[in-house]
Amino acid sequence: MMPRDVPCHDYFYSLKNVSFCAFHPRDHRYMGFITKHPQLHRFACHVFMGCESTRPVAEAVGRAFQRFYTKFIETAYPIEDIYIE
Repeated sequence: MMPRDVPCHDYFYSLKNVSFCAFHPRDHRYMGFITKHPQLHRFACHVFMGCESTRPVAEAVGRAFQRFYTKFIETAYPIEDIYIE
């Protein structure tokens, strides 16, 4: 069990709170993303180093975010077809 004075993760961030994700342009072993807390004005930067290129991971997160955002826009702002005769 961890002591109470040791900081720990108090929230797991969801994809909708990711504001940036990228891999390092010269050394693809490094990738990172920035997340926003859903209620508080807090941000966290997560940086990872892989044994090989992290580019596929960063690109997969980007594709997942794009799909999420597209679905969010379709749901939040539905477009209704209006026919005028």
